[in-house]
Amino acid sequence: MQVMPARERIALERRARALAWGGNAWHLVEFAIAVAAGVAAGSIALIGFGADSLIEAGAGLVIVWLFTGRRVGSERAERRAQRLMAGSYVLLVAYIVVESARTLTGGHHPEASWVGVTLAAFTAVTMPVLAGAKRRVGRRLNSVATVSEAAQNQICAYLSIALLVGLIANAVLGWWWADPAAALVIAGLAGKEGWDVWRGERCGCC
Repeated sequence: MQVMPARERIALERRARALAWGGNAWHLVEFAIAVAAGVAAGSIALIGFGADSLIEAGAGLVIVWLFTGRRVGSERAERRAQRLMAGSYVLLVAYIVVESARTLTGGHHPEASWVGVTLAAFTAVTMPVLAGAKRRVGRRLNSVATVSEAAQNQICAYLSIALLVGLIANAVLGWWWADPAAALVIAGLAGKEGWDVWRGERCGCC
């Protein structure tokens, strides 16, 4: 295996931190908008989407932690970051399942939220771009934790698409159950992703 020049690795580590901080800035904005719109419309799905944004922000902080100080280049720190990332997937899956089950069993019919539609549409377009950038950096650094955090951003995009479909279906057709049903399918994908990260099998770095 070819050894990466120190200067190149330092540049990639800085990029990884910058992408994590940039993603977290958006997640905080996303959280505020989603919760405000969710409360206004009485939408559990929107409020839950905001909660997911905080979980993703926590995952981003793990990456910042990993590439700061003496932890840089440490296999032990990388493995710990993988475990922390896997834990964030547990929170993500738990949130999806609980909120989806509450919505489906409670039969709660939220009002239409076009602010939520706009937020979901914007997130669906931008998150794959951020995920792709993080994935490329993670693979070049051979960091499973960084690649898995990118995958979590991709799952956020899937969630936003499910949310978008659910909000539009509710507003236009009255199909209040569309969003939680789609979200449960995504929960299964997120659960498998988290398990692979725990075992250290989610890099594809080579």
